[in-house]
Amino acid sequence: QYKFRDLTVEELKNVSKTYPNFTFSMSTYTFKDGSQKDLLNFSGTVPVKYGHSYNIPIQLWIMDSHPFAPPICFLKPTPNMGISVGKHVDAHGRIYLPYLQNWSHPKSTVIGLIKEMIAKFEEELPLYSLSSSDAARQSELLSYIAKITEGETDMKSRNKIGGKSEGCFNKITVVGAGDLGIACVLAVAAKGIADKVILLDLSEGAAKGGTMDLEIFALPNVEISRDFSASTDSKVVVLTVNSLGNAQTYLDVIQSNVDLFRGIIPAISHYSQNAVLLVASHPVEVMTYVSWKLSAFPKSRVIGVGANLDSERFQYILTNLLKAEVLAKGAWVVGEQGEDKVPSWTSYNVVANQTQGLAARNTREKVANRAMEVLKGKGQRSWSVGLSVADLTDSILKDKRKVHSVSTLAKGCCNINSDVFLSLPCILGTSGVIEMVKLEEDPLVQEKLQSSAGSIHDLQQQLKL
Repeated sequence: QYKFRDLTVEELKNVSKTYPNFTFSMSTYTFKDGSQKDLLNFSGTVPVKYGHSYNIPIQLWIMDSHPFAPPICFLKPTPNMGISVGKHVDAHGRIYLPYLQNWSHPKSTVIGLIKEMIAKFEEELPLYSLSSSDAARQSELLSYIAKITEGETDMKSRNKIGGKSEGCFNKITVVGAGDLGIACVLAVAAKGIADKVILLDLSEGAAKGGTMDLEIFALPNVEISRDFSASTDSKVVVLTVNSLGNAQTYLDVIQSNVDLFRGIIPAISHYSQNAVLLVASHPVEVMTYVSWKLSAFPKSRVIGVGANLDSERFQYILTNLLKAEVLAKGAWVVGEQGEDKVPSWTSYNVVANQTQGLAARNTREKVANRAMEVLKGKGQRSWSVGLSVADLTDSILKDKRKVHSVSTLAKGCCNINSDVFLSLPCILGTSGVIEMVKLEEDPLVQEKLQSSAGSIHDLQQQLKL
């Protein structure tokens, strides 16, 4: 069934010589539209050096039009591995690389693809080991949920704690019933911050998996619906949907998400005209921009989860692991998600003596670099992003006026002149972003933010809204 069988076989022989650990087989691949095809695929590990040497498990599906079409690439993590979502890897382990986007026979080869894969993975490890602390956090979340299901938290006490009267109805809608959407529902329910949580399941077919489990065990105040009208008058709408399918390039994947949002955002905006849109879909910077454009909401009420989780972790690492509590004050991770994020500060006590001040800055830079290295080893599981979403939702609903690093319109900051969303420290309240907190002037940080803004803007220009 392979149109260019001889060319395909010859190339795979070369792969086998270079990577003898790979195993080949024919299996059925299911595409986005539900169609299936028997395709040649091979699985194995590629060596990656990231401080230590790691063997990263991958699986490549060879299209029947190979070598004129690029392979479809996935990570194949073992049960004790987690996927680190980034610029080149999505939450499902799908791998996206410039090499795939620019694939052209005979210049492009599978060997060349694997070499670029190794190079990108050495910049940012795509997998991490699930630690005992990860398991402990999951157990903690589940214990909170158990308390809710046992009725240990009543509505009146939650209203009182939240500083709201019983007549104030806090409703949250989570759009998307995938792993991330369900994690957000569980985390919000565990926090006890909403009177009603709507989970909009937009998937085709009958409810299954986690959605079915939610129906079976019936968490209090959680409702599952397939009708947009169920979201009416939500205070916060969390967007977690991502398009899955057989898109061949990173741009195709984003465009597929844009097409998906075209059918969601106008309906959400119609039923909840005063809501704050909180975007967790990937890539968060671009999809927050798309949500802003499609909703026509003011920029203050469209934000992305951005680097909130990274910032909380960064501050925790500085304080608890590196014992640098003073440096943790005003410390943030800003920019875009993935390898281009950068540490920054909103305040720093510069010593009057210039020499001492320079020494203090050098110390801070060294400690920050160590903290960022630790941070790179922490992946973002669905449940951890869910906890971050609950944290942001809590600040919005309770008008906490707390500072978070979230994706916000960055135009006018750091000499950025385009409509792009980047993570920056912002004060959050019931109306979304109340105020952007000024960053300490640092030429390296500004250069990084401007570079990210440029690449994101170029990508947005290629999208069809």
